[in-house]
Amino acid sequence: MAVIPVELAGREYEVRVGHGLLQSIATEAEPFLRKRHVCIVADINARANWGDAVSRSLELAGIEPRWFDVAPGEASKSWDSLACLTDWLLAQNVERGDHVFALGGGVVGDLTGFACAILKRGCGFVQLPTTLLSQVDSSVGGKTAINTPAGKNLVGAFHQPSLVLADLNTLSTLPQREMRAGYAEVLKYGVLGDRGFVDWLEEHGDAVLGMEQAPLEEAVARSVSAKARIVAEDERETSGARALLNLGHTFGHALEAETGFSDKLLHGEAVALGMVLAARYSARCGLMRGEDAERVTHAVDAAGLPAEISALELACSGGDLADHMQHDKKMDAGILPFILLRGIGSAFLDREVRLEDVAAFLDEQLQAH
Repeated sequence: MAVIPVELAGREYEVRVGHGLLQSIATEAEPFLRKRHVCIVADINARANWGDAVSRSLELAGIEPRWFDVAPGEASKSWDSLACLTDWLLAQNVERGDHVFALGGGVVGDLTGFACAILKRGCGFVQLPTTLLSQVDSSVGGKTAINTPAGKNLVGAFHQPSLVLADLNTLSTLPQREMRAGYAEVLKYGVLGDRGFVDWLEEHGDAVLGMEQAPLEEAVARSVSAKARIVAEDERETSGARALLNLGHTFGHALEAETGFSDKLLHGEAVALGMVLAARYSARCGLMRGEDAERVTHAVDAAGLPAEISALELACSGGDLADHMQHDKKMDAGILPFILLRGIGSAFLDREVRLEDVAAFLDEQLQAH
């Protein structure tokens, strides 16, 4: 098992990465089980696969699990879901010193974390991420949010978990498409700040996607370590360091919005294609070599992820996609910062990108290939 500390000002928590952590959850999370019962918010699929193991461990320790089920998908990150969850938690008499557990992917983690951020002005929570995407990204760092008609993750709070248990066994139940979508975020850490990790993934990526234990644990641990370093430097995204984690997201969120935040394009797939577009746009602007941009494209394509925007068959223009970007939560004084690349492993924040130029670039990409 790998243990990665997330060191923040005045506090610290651990991310534990390994196999079989849920089967021993009563031991792993013992400091956060102060009552004879615990509230667990769970994706219904994650509960079907792992609920019995969690319940068994807790019940053997004399702790009653109380479950709140959440339907899969981004639609559950809504005002209605938030209201239902907070009402249920209040009915369970959750106190500020208690910890609520979140079992599932990023949707459950975001929803639960936000509910815990506002419940009685803040109670604790423990992340039990069951998808690769949530293990390497959303469960670490304290960003919690819900979606609104205006856009994704526009209402939320920074609220750090007290513990993250990333049980790699849970990934065995993922459809291959979900596994690949999570791999996009793994690749992102290399592209934005660690060229050596990209080299490693080019050699071991198939083993990671094939669920080989040692490469999988190393990939997740290295990804979490990369995010932990950035979060420790810039917890609330004020210095610009944490913004680098948004590589691929500005383009990706626009594509998600155009596809209705539906299964036509999963979040990780959107990020993968967004990284390709960020690399190509960087090369178009003369910021990075074209060969490096094509290397990013090849790495995305080799992982079975979408590498060409034209493959989505969108009935829109580059201007339509740029319009979606106007609602991005990173918009500041009318300027939308973009994460661009000077090379593989060298991302930076550019505040001088003109959306009209981005729209023209996207028109080129929509018509290419």
